[in-house]
Amino acid sequence: MKSTSFFKDLYAIIPLIFSGLLGIALIFLLKQKVDSTPDFALTLENLTTIFLSISGLLAAIIMVYLATAALRLKTSRDTAIDNLSRITQKMHYFRNIVELLLRSKIWLPGLREYIDDEFSGLTFFEVKEFYKGKSKLAIEFLQETHNYQDTENLYLELKSILMTSPRERKIPENIAYPKVYNRDIVEKWLEHKVGSGLWYYFGYKYAVFKEALDINSVFERHQEKIMTLANSIDSEAFEDSSFNEVFLSKLGEYMNKEVIPKLFQFQEKSVNNMPRIMRYLYSIFLMLVLFGVLLPLLYLLFSLSIIALIISFATVISIIFFIATTFYPFLSKEINS
Repeated sequence: MKSTSFFKDLYAIIPLIFSGLLGIALIFLLKQKVDSTPDFALTLENLTTIFLSISGLLAAIIMVYLATAALRLKTSRDTAIDNLSRITQKMHYFRNIVELLLRSKIWLPGLREYIDDEFSGLTFFEVKEFYKGKSKLAIEFLQETHNYQDTENLYLELKSILMTSPRERKIPENIAYPKVYNRDIVEKWLEHKVGSGLWYYFGYKYAVFKEALDINSVFERHQEKIMTLANSIDSEAFEDSSFNEVFLSKLGEYMNKEVIPKLFQFQEKSVNNMPRIMRYLYSIFLMLVLFGVLLPLLYLLFSLSIIALIISFATVISIIFFIATTFYPFLSKEINS
């Protein structure tokens, strides 16, 4: 992985090396020129004001851009946080529904005891990732002949929705509804398309599982609560729905395609670090200020050695060379990343 990262960054490393070599060569050549031609030092001094202006202008442009970009980034992050809060609440409502379904009599007799007791600690994620060989219990579960018409997989999937961490083994009596969901669990939900089980069992293959999933056994008051929660998730999507297999299928598909992907997306946006383009420009801004503005000013104010001016000129020219050779590749990489 480190080797791959190194080669990916060659677009910046090679120009950086050449810029460094250019700077060293310029220092050597300018020093040699000053030593051999005494009047050349005066020429450099006369160019200092122009040089300061160019460096200051470039630094000012970059500073304005960085300030504007920072404000845009803050606005974008604030929007993402607001959206995250809204989507998180939808996930809360969905988990409320799942909790009611899990504790209902929808399941075949003995299924809950079979999963919760005989395969205590087994998770949906371990079953889906059995090929990794990390869970002997998952392999044992898959090898065993079940008597629940394959609905045990749906039961495990719904249990996974009530988890707040992939490392959880048992669902607590009092379900937690965190302010922000653990990123690891959201990634697992997204990776394994959690929620699609409802679509599969109550929609695509409902004719096969109809006898094993008795939705009419859900208490009427719980049905009403589920419909209220569904309308809280999206009143438009579930406006004309009633509690039946079509609704449950639609709910699973909605959560799988709309809510969980957005939950992951907004979490990512709300915690994003400063973009690389801003770090790149800030580094250039810092170098320009130090070597293109401050060092020449110190030379003029304190009559420093001419070598200070030589270093300043050489460094800024190297920076401009570095910008010229890396800016376009950097932008292309950022756009395509």
